[in-house]
Amino acid sequence: MTAKNSEIINWENIFAQSSTFQTQKPTKWAFLEEFFMRDFYEKLYETYPKKDDSWYFESSNDKSTYRKWFGGKKVNGIANDVEDPNFSESWNEFYHYLFSDEFLSNIRKFSGVPVNKVKNCAFMLLTRGGYQLPHIHNVGPSTLILMFYFNKNWKKGDPGGTYVTPEEDESKMVFEPYNLDNSVLIFHDGPKAGHGVRYVTKDVERRAVQIYLEKYSPDEGWSADHIKRELREI
Repeated sequence: MTAKNSEIINWENIFAQSSTFQTQKPTKWAFLEEFFMRDFYEKLYETYPKKDDSWYFESSNDKSTYRKWFGGKKVNGIANDVEDPNFSESWNEFYHYLFSDEFLSNIRKFSGVPVNKVKNCAFMLLTRGGYQLPHIHNVGPSTLILMFYFNKNWKKGDPGGTYVTPEEDESKMVFEPYNLDNSVLIFHDGPKAGHGVRYVTKDVERRAVQIYLEKYSPDEGWSADHIKRELREI
């Protein structure tokens, strides 16, 4: 049974925390609990894709994680609003909703950031030994990064949640989430938007979805494109 838009995200709860996000310094961020309506969240939780050979293992000096892309290949750098038979009906509903005027308008209202396109959407899985060193994307002034969590009974103090730091320095972290059950970390990308994940020491799966939202225009491309051009010219 297809969910109505009003049954997907708990917007009333989200908007109540808008001022917290917009007044954070030196970069805007917020950790939101009960992001999805609980019934819809349970459907996503129950059908989160199982780890198998279709996941791409990313291993380097700065990270160890598994990733699985949603929505197929991009066309001209734009994520496609397509049906993906590899995922459940509920996951497809959520993915389609990301492209809707309602979702993007509400995210702009919450954040004050003029995003208007989904840039990418990927499942991200950490297992024992997984980690991501602190890093800063700084890909554009009109970019939001959202990390959704789908884990029950995560113990306080255990690594796995994406921490926030103003520098590429784990010792400078200002926040690390422990309630990873129907929650999301949202941050405005920029030169002080550092984040990472501490080394996972237990035999667990940290299940998440990462979404990039950004300002896009057919004439100028993504808002970050001009930064890339400037870097090439230096």
